[in-house]
Amino acid sequence: MDLIIGGAYQGKLDYAVSTYGFNKDDIHTCSDDIVFARCVDHLERWTLACVRRGEDPIERFAADPSAWSGCVIICEDISCGVVPTDADMRSWREANGRLLNWLSLRADSVTRLFCGIPQRLRR
Repeated sequence: MDLIIGGAYQGKLDYAVSTYGFNKDDIHTCSDDIVFARCVDHLERWTLACVRRGEDPIERFAADPSAWSGCVIICEDISCGVVPTDADMRSWREANGRLLNWLSLRADSVTRLFCGIPQRLRR
């Protein structure tokens, strides 16, 4: 699994498409549920749905590692900026951060995008 992270509008999906040659049918954009396709985009949206349902997103990944082992996972870094006053939003930031930490330890590569420039954090 390759993990791509970065802030909003930093070119994460464009980078994944150009690097891995994905087409639109290869990409699953998360919302309330996740489908492990060749490329999973906006993992943070699914993490928010998990928090709202009272689920731990790490448990879903840990339950079936073979489902996502070959995926490219793209997640927006929501850890920066002002800490939200809303409890759900704080829980979301924490759950997303824990999930990214967990995934980073298991990833074949971790790439951070900033202003469209890839920075390899792990090979």
